[in-house]
Amino acid sequence: MIGRDRIQYKSPDQVRLMRRAGVLVGQTLQRLRESAVAGVTTGELNALAERTIREAGATPSFLGYGHPPFSGTVCISVNDEIVHGVPGQRRLADGDLVSIDCGAIVDGWHGDSAITVVVGDEAQADPADLDLLRVTEESMWRGIAALAVGERLHAVGAAVEDTVLGADAGYGIVEEYVGHGIGTEMHQDPQVPNYRVRDKGVRVRSGLVVAIEPMLTRGSAQTRVLADDWTVVSLDGSRAAHFEHTVAVGDDGLWVLTALDGGAQRLAELGAAFAPLG
Repeated sequence: MIGRDRIQYKSPDQVRLMRRAGVLVGQTLQRLRESAVAGVTTGELNALAERTIREAGATPSFLGYGHPPFSGTVCISVNDEIVHGVPGQRRLADGDLVSIDCGAIVDGWHGDSAITVVVGDEAQADPADLDLLRVTEESMWRGIAALAVGERLHAVGAAVEDTVLGADAGYGIVEEYVGHGIGTEMHQDPQVPNYRVRDKGVRVRSGLVVAIEPMLTRGSAQTRVLADDWTVVSLDGSRAAHFEHTVAVGDDGLWVLTALDGGAQRLAELGAAFAPLG
């Protein structure tokens, strides 16, 4: 159902279909997290992702998307690469920060999620990198918890920004790339900023499904796009992190479609209602 605000609101049955896509994306990212070790190439991780998605009878969302067509099944962005990194021959090393963004289509419905991991033993990682990961992921969950029927959509970005500013670490919040609606297309209305804006946004209704995806850097929020026309890097070379989940809003609460537990644990910790559909 398309509302007057041009948002595709989903029925409970459609949300259940999106959960199937979301679980597959979550399982794929779990495999990639375990496989992102020193010595592996980003191309090898990409091949694992494509194999996982296709063996489940699904289709990669990203492959062939856009202009020029994206050549990977997943986006893999390393260190100062923020988002849309193109998989290839780059070999990972201990201490690298690796963001992996994955999308899959099941029966015409999309799921979209991203994680950032540090390669190797966390005990040997740069503590500043680990703090960046922690704050970025926490800001995503705080943004998700701000979603509720009757509230304004842009409360999400306000919650993200408040979390980042509360860390008092001077992180840059990337503004050029934002969250989005998702359903029968990977990117739909509405856009969901990861920062506070003057406009409060539409009033949240049951059936809204959005991808919430803050991207932070350890320095400047300014970005540039590399010659491949896809990979986005921080302008000052600072390291970056990116987390994302697809979230469905219902009258009784939230269902994080790309979290394997549906978001139950983190929503409970944040006092937000968890409402999976049977």
